Amino acid sequence: MAKVTFIQEGKIINFTAQKEIAYNDIVPIGNCVGVAAESIHAGSTGGVRMTGVYEMPAAAETMEVGDTLYWDNDNNYVTKTKGELTCIAGIAVSKKAGSGAGTVYCRIG
Repeated sequence: MAKVTFIQEGKIINFTAQKEIAYNDIVPIGNCVGVAAESIHAGSTGGVRMTGVYEMPAAAETMEVGDTLYWDNDNNYVTKTKGELTCIAGIAVSKKAGSGAGTVYCRIG
C-alpha cells in the first residue's frame, strides 16, 4: 500500500508570484482560486489562502446559494456561466439579484 507524508493543513499555501499581488487579491492557481494572505512581490513567495468565504465581485446575473462559480480573469468577477472558463472560484453561499454587477459570498476550497 502506498504511503504519504503529511505536509500541512493546506489552508494557506506558499505561492511564487509572477507579478505583484496585493493583500486580498484573488489569485488564480491552475483550475481554482486562492486569496492573497499578504502582499507578494513579483518573483517572491508568499501565503495564499485556499479556504474560506469571501465577498467577491460578480457578473450581472442571478446567483443562488449552491451555484458553482467560475473566475473570469478577463473581467475580474465570478460568474455561474462556465462557457470557456476553467478556473472554479467556488460555491455561492449567498444570493445575488440578476440586475447589474454586484457581489456574492463565495466559499473557496
